[in-house]
Amino acid sequence: MAKLSETTLNNSLPMSPNISANKSVAATELRPWGSFTVLEEGRGYKIKRIEVKPGHRLSLQMHHHRSEHWIVVSGTAKVVCGDREILLSNNQSTYVPQCTVHRLENPGVIPLVLIEVQNGEYLGEDDIIRYQDDYARTQK
Repeated sequence: MAKLSETTLNNSLPMSPNISANKSVAATELRPWGSFTVLEEGRGYKIKRIEVKPGHRLSLQMHHHRSEHWIVVSGTAKVVCGDREILLSNNQSTYVPQCTVHRLENPGVIPLVLIEVQNGEYLGEDDIIRYQDDYARTQK
C-alpha cells in the first residue's frame, strides 16, 4: 500500500510564482448582523465571504466608488436594490451598481452565506453612506 503523504507531495502541482506559501488568510470581521472575511483583494477588486445571521440585515446603504456582485452560497437573501426588492436562493446572484441604494437581509432560519465581488477605484470600508441602520450606525 502506497504512503498517501508521499504520493500527495510528489504529485502536487507547483505553486504559481505570484502565490506565497506563507500568505496568511484574512481575519474574519464581526458585525452586529454577522461577519465578513476578505478572501482576496487586488487593484480594482475585492472578494468577500459574507455571513448574515437569521433575521438580521445590513444597513440601507450606498457606495460612491464601487459596484457589487452578490452570489448566494446558502440560505435566502432578501435584496433591496434601488426601487426593486428580490429574493435570492442558492446559486442565484444579483448586481448592485455604483451609487445605488441597497440592502441585504436574511429572512430565513439558517445563516445566509454569499460571495461578494466588489469592483471600483476605491474599496475602503469607509465608502458607505448609511441611510437606515438597525444598529444605530447611520451618519449624523
